[in-house]
Amino acid sequence: MNARTSALDTLVFGVDVQSGDVRGDAPSYALVAFDGENIDRDVVSHRKLRRLIEREEPALVATDNMYELAADKDALVHFLRELPDGTRLVQVTGAERPEPLSRVSSRHGVPYDKKPMKEAEAAARLAAGNVGYEVSAFTNTTKIKVSRGRSTGKGGWSEDRYTRRIHGSVKTRAREVESELDAAGLDYERDVTEKYGGFSNAVFEVEGRPEDIPVSNERSGDVRVEVERERRDGIEFEPLAKRRDHVLVGIDPGTTTAVAVADLDGTILDVFSTRTADTAEVIEWIIERGRPVVVAADVEPMPETVEKIRRSFDAEGWIPQSDLPIDEKQHRTRDHDYDNDHERDAMAAALCAFDDHQDQFERIAEKVPPRMDRGEVTARVVAGEDSVETALADLSEDDEPEEEETEHTPRELTAEEKRIKELESQVERLEDHIEELEDTIERKEGRIGQLKGDLEQARSEERKEVRERREVSRLERENQRLERELDERDEKIENLEGKLARLKELWKLDHSNFSDVSEKKAGLTPVKPVEKFTKGAIERAHESFGLATDDVVYLRDASGAGRSTAERLAEVDPKVVLTGDGGLSDAADEVLFDREIPVGPADDVTIQEVDELAVTRESEVEAVIEDWEDRAEERRKEQKAEQLDRLISEHRADRKYESRSGASGQSP
Repeated sequence: MNARTSALDTLVFGVDVQSGDVRGDAPSYALVAFDGENIDRDVVSHRKLRRLIEREEPALVATDNMYELAADKDALVHFLRELPDGTRLVQVTGAERPEPLSRVSSRHGVPYDKKPMKEAEAAARLAAGNVGYEVSAFTNTTKIKVSRGRSTGKGGWSEDRYTRRIHGSVKTRAREVESELDAAGLDYERDVTEKYGGFSNAVFEVEGRPEDIPVSNERSGDVRVEVERERRDGIEFEPLAKRRDHVLVGIDPGTTTAVAVADLDGTILDVFSTRTADTAEVIEWIIERGRPVVVAADVEPMPETVEKIRRSFDAEGWIPQSDLPIDEKQHRTRDHDYDNDHERDAMAAALCAFDDHQDQFERIAEKVPPRMDRGEVTARVVAGEDSVETALADLSEDDEPEEEETEHTPRELTAEEKRIKELESQVERLEDHIEELEDTIERKEGRIGQLKGDLEQARSEERKEVRERREVSRLERENQRLERELDERDEKIENLEGKLARLKELWKLDHSNFSDVSEKKAGLTPVKPVEKFTKGAIERAHESFGLATDDVVYLRDASGAGRSTAERLAEVDPKVVLTGDGGLSDAADEVLFDREIPVGPADDVTIQEVDELAVTRESEVEAVIEDWEDRAEERRKEQKAEQLDRLISEHRADRKYESRSGASGQSP
């Protein structure tokens, strides 16, 4: 049983598949019940196994593979949920990557045979010796729900009293549960739903396992109590033995002290941090989890507190050549969970110490026989500075008396039996070699997985750099576009400044036609030219320099406009419309006349143009307007005369029609 001590005074069940498969029909199991001294053996069905577990309530149910008891993860969770409160399922061959049962049995000196009953016995003995991992699908939080035990449906005239009584009973039972939890000293949180007369339900989240809680499932009358552990996201493994043989310890001292423990295979076993514990409490915590071979820190030189703990265990010390960078610590602990940076630093120290000693550990493991304690040899070589051969020799001398005594003197084997034994030994060696090769494959696959992870990270960083380069290129293109727009705008501003300068020169003209301009004897007015009398030309002119009320509009080509085009121009309400080539259509002329917009020929005024801008004399514009008003007055008189003639003609026609109608109506 190795150097471990069995702390179990209760029953242990060892289970192995006898025949069939849990995924098939009616599997049978080899069952061994072991109490530390006595052994009972039986072959049972799956249903009977469940009944025996429920009746006997063993402390541990041990197996070499948990999926021999359940077809899949959901079935395994269901199996764990139905175990008695004090019963735990143990996988003795390891956690996520179990070892062969033969190797584990050999390492701990437990008799092993390939027969199912022998494997079940080996599992029971290993679990009794605190070897293996507890399979857990639930947290240490338990939910207690106190709710109505019957419906508050239709109750006739007494429905209110009936409902009030049920809710009152729920409230009373909830208070009783609360008192029981307080008396047991358990931490909990309560959430109640108040209804008419009391509570419809009350939920307690208690920090503890069901076996530690003085409340159980019950249903009586108006009230129902349900106790259920909170399920984890997946399946987790917790070491069965709190004390481990040999470990590596990483420590991060300070105001908050953090400690991480790893086994000789580089697996993090436990980690914690505290602000209140002193050095003695930290040492006690480490003692509960193993015997340190190496004590490591993440800084150089080793802090005094870490050195003190190292000396107390007489362990080998490890520090990096220089303080571990944060990014390196984050990368090394990326596959592990931690609550704060101190726990991360402690784990990084333990894992980096393992990396530094890994080759040495592997060389020692290759030389240690299967039945020898690898951890003890490693401790003597690393901390005691012994050679592997010396350590093996010392330990072999200690183990010599541990030979199993037999009741009878063994008889001499026949040649055939010797040959069979040799072949069995050869098969066992080959199987061990196969297992070693499988372990090598697993390590290679793990290394491949790690390299794939590094490759994926490198690809992710490369993709990030590509995105950054694309963003830089996009910003550069955007910058070039803005620079082009800026150059175009500068060019446009320069053109406009040139036009403004030419317009100023126009106002300073001093010649025979514009002598009054320079002398300021007469004012000038702006003229807004429109290329054609079309809606599109009007809109373009409006967008270029704006058309507003009382503007002087110059139509370079006044022909072809219809009524709608004339109405669009009339909406501007210009002061006067000067027409150039072509003549106004009758429809356009009628619209402008009806809107009382003056129209005159552009030849009657002197227009001076600079690009799309133009000016003319105000006096000439007024003359055109006066001329139009005279013509408009004559036109109105003509229209009135025509209207009067039309009315007289219509009146005469009506009188003539009435006289004819009267004459035709007389009798003969």
